[in-house]
Amino acid sequence: MLRVGELVRHALAAMFARGEIEDEALRGAVVTVPEVRMTPDLKIANAYVMPLGGQHAEEIVEALNRHKKFIRGAIAPQINLKYAPDVRFFVDETFEEAGKIDALLRSDRVRRDLDEDDSEQD
Repeated sequence: MLRVGELVRHALAAMFARGEIEDEALRGAVVTVPEVRMTPDLKIANAYVMPLGGQHAEEIVEALNRHKKFIRGAIAPQINLKYAPDVRFFVDETFEEAGKIDALLRSDRVRRDLDEDDSEQD
């Protein structure tokens, strides 16, 4: 599942880099594909995408989902599977989650607790 997910991710990233999809919402947008998760039967690929800067992410995901049949046909020869997976696009929220965790770790309350632990070890 992981290997096939990586194959799909690379095929999608190359397609987005070449700008093969003609849609007004995608014009001039740089889209990254951090992760593709495959179902156990390899029939569905859940692709998590994020535009550079995170602006208009919902619009870009909607545009990609409108063109998913074209995308499926375009990546099928590159992944060399018996069946081309149905690709579904979602907004990747891991960057936002990482920012929240980072802000929490940098908060005064956590820093105070960490300082207390350091002084107890000395």
